[in-house]
Amino acid sequence: MKRVVVTGLGALTPIGNSVDEFWENVVNGKSGASKITKFDASRFKTTFASEIKDFNPEKYLDRNEVKRSDLFTQYALYAASEALSDSGLNVESMSPFDVGVIWGTGQGGMKTFEDEVENYVENGKNPRFSPFLIPKLLPNMASGLISMKFGLMGINYTAVSACASSSSAIMDAFNYIRLNKAKVIVTGGSEAPITDASIGGFSSMKAMSTRNDNPQQASRPFDTERDGFVMGEGAGALVLEEYEHAKKRGATIYAEIGGAAMTADAYHISATHPEGIGASKAMALALEEAGISTSDVNYLNTHATSTPVGDLSEIKAVASTFKNQFENLKISATKSMTGHLLGAAGAVEAILSIKAIQNNVVPPTINTTVIDPQIPKAIPIVVQEAIDHKITVAMSNTFGFGGHNATTVFKKV
Repeated sequence: MKRVVVTGLGALTPIGNSVDEFWENVVNGKSGASKITKFDASRFKTTFASEIKDFNPEKYLDRNEVKRSDLFTQYALYAASEALSDSGLNVESMSPFDVGVIWGTGQGGMKTFEDEVENYVENGKNPRFSPFLIPKLLPNMASGLISMKFGLMGINYTAVSACASSSSAIMDAFNYIRLNKAKVIVTGGSEAPITDASIGGFSSMKAMSTRNDNPQQASRPFDTERDGFVMGEGAGALVLEEYEHAKKRGATIYAEIGGAAMTADAYHISATHPEGIGASKAMALALEEAGISTSDVNYLNTHATSTPVGDLSEIKAVASTFKNQFENLKISATKSMTGHLLGAAGAVEAILSIKAIQNNVVPPTINTTVIDPQIPKAIPIVVQEAIDHKITVAMSNTFGFGGHNATTVFKKV
């Protein structure tokens, strides 16, 4: 098996339009939540979300790229561009078949679909659909357009596993490079879910917070007063590369991917297993593949969306995996700041896990003031402020509707 390292990072998030800005605001505990501006949400139960700020796609993409792509793809192109630039990779000096794209998204072109159907109904069901409707809404179009923009002709597809999608994509990219089927893969995920139907649908499930009077404090993982997640949007991109290839070209290596694993809860369409059995197994398998014991893990970026059931389920999984031995471990939930980016969550949280290793800093869990008494006091959750902590191994958890559990392990090189 080949070793796989991370040599490029790119981010577009509610609290930063670059990796550096994103990291700085996370360390400073900044929330990205505010009233929804993308549409009139006044009639909805939840009227706020974590939106991207100051993003004008025409500043970064040409007119045809904007015209032919949904917002989730525009986010993907932006983040992938930063990651490739950051990697210093000269694609033109390589065989284009050695560089691929594996991307993740949960919903794809939701806004495009809504707009076209709304226009269809409003115009008396006269079938005057845009010729770009199908290409814009397809979930795989982000990976396709990244490959076209940068001339990447290797493996190319999209992973869809709800909120675990970008973690699935990262895992698949890791495995393809390990098996020597690619030298470099651009991976990650993007999501643009702040739309009428998406907000309305999650609201009807009673999955989202309704703390409309105080959006910035709505996402409060592990807190006694948590009442649901905060919707977020954006993209995260990582350039994964075979270690010797990266070393030979003198690339900056941020971290190595040691192991990754997925399991299924086989329990419920939207609820996690109450005992966290599947999540615990995913963590154990990822650590086993990485050849790392639980005592070696210094930081865990939890899935923790701020839902009453989900947070407890994950904590039970963590307690079971680590056998209540937490002497070297610190835990935080960065969705308290970014909101939940659905299919892009795993990618942006992977970036934060890598930055934590690079800087020996644990990001905080903001808004959490009184930890749920059902959570054992020994669980080392970092709240309110970031802390300095030596980190050589970091783990990232993401879970998705359908019972998908994904864990990725990153190591300092």
